[in-house]
Amino acid sequence: MQVTQTATDGLKREFKVIVPAGSIEDKVANRLEDLGRTIRMPGFRPGKVPMTLLRKRYGPSVMGEVLEATVNDATRQAMTDHNLRPAMQPKIEITSYAEGKDLEFTVALETLPEITPADFSTIELERPVAEVPEEEIDKTLDRLAAGREGSEPAPEGRKAQEGDIAVIDFLGKVDGVAFEGGKGEDYSLKLGSGTFIPGFEQQLVGAGAGDQVTVKVSFPSDYGHAPLAGKEAEFDVTVKEIRVAVPAAIDDELAKSLGMDDLDALRKAVRDQIERQYASLSRNHLKRRLLDALAERHDFEVPQVMADMEFDAIWKQIEESKEAGKLDPEDQGKSDDDLKAEYRKIAERRVRLGLLLSEVGQKAEITVTQEDLNRAIVAEAGRFPGQEHMVFRYFQENQEAMNSLRAPIFEEKVIDYIIELAKVADRPVSIEELMKEPDGDKAVAEA
Repeated sequence: MQVTQTATDGLKREFKVIVPAGSIEDKVANRLEDLGRTIRMPGFRPGKVPMTLLRKRYGPSVMGEVLEATVNDATRQAMTDHNLRPAMQPKIEITSYAEGKDLEFTVALETLPEITPADFSTIELERPVAEVPEEEIDKTLDRLAAGREGSEPAPEGRKAQEGDIAVIDFLGKVDGVAFEGGKGEDYSLKLGSGTFIPGFEQQLVGAGAGDQVTVKVSFPSDYGHAPLAGKEAEFDVTVKEIRVAVPAAIDDELAKSLGMDDLDALRKAVRDQIERQYASLSRNHLKRRLLDALAERHDFEVPQVMADMEFDAIWKQIEESKEAGKLDPEDQGKSDDDLKAEYRKIAERRVRLGLLLSEVGQKAEITVTQEDLNRAIVAEAGRFPGQEHMVFRYFQENQEAMNSLRAPIFEEKVIDYIIELAKVADRPVSIEELMKEPDGDKAVAEA
């Protein structure tokens, strides 16, 4: 086999490969001999089928098999001999072949760049941190109590207000005809909850016990029940009682209803949860600043094919945002050419940071363990209450889905590794500052 490098341009390489006809013929003959030992043909004992007959019947398929294997083997050998790491699958083109002639083909590829990571100990970063104020814990307890509110009869003669509970009977009609599902009795409706059709609850504000109210509404055009979508309706409503919402008391009983021993244990659990949320926000800020610092210190060339793929994915999101009217305010009014130039730089940054993190992780021998994957699956299952077993089964039976968890876990472990080597100083900030989006080039700029 003869391998000649015909072009080099940055990370791009091209080779011409020539495989002698004799080498191909030897492989075809060997493969046919292997078949001859197992093939059964009428009139011949096993292993006694003439080569001429084998070649006539199986020659074309064996030749295709041999050519494919030869091209793949020769390509791998060329990569090994030249110590190349392809960024993506090489592009192969057969330029000359005829039976009895040499096989000639070209290999075009982009290689991964040589990456020399910076000295991470020279990176200085600030991590914004915020203390959990007692009033934040109190607000959370108030929300928990409101979620377990009861009610009591309103004072006699009191008219319904936003937030009150109206106990009603109702009958809905369209064009004077009652419709299915439009009737209810002793229904407790919290005014302002948005439970009913838009406009329904507001028309009961000011009503008192015993009042008869005609409520006029229009069903939304996208209403789930097609026969009613966009239709005007009237509801005959009888207000039977007005009740005032009463939040649950913030005490040991509330704590016990939430599975805690007492109120002190509940307050500690709430504080711990908020601290975890704050810690996650702090890390997001720190990660963004670290990625910015890494981008400043590394400027190696990236494979164009990888940058193109990343850009295509980003641009697809941009076009979808434009169609949905949700384009980033900073991008509104810019031409497509300007946007493409901006997001191509972002795509190259993402690829560069991804390659850097991969290189660092490999050199540091960072791995994703089964325990790491199990934790990720548990977290994913937690997003689907009541369907946890289906989520577990999905990942157990879908290796591709399981593999999709590896990349983000690997990245976070590499980030943690670099943070340990960098100089990180905590900086106290307000909750408002902690809640802000991390500084930097748009959210898509992260690795």
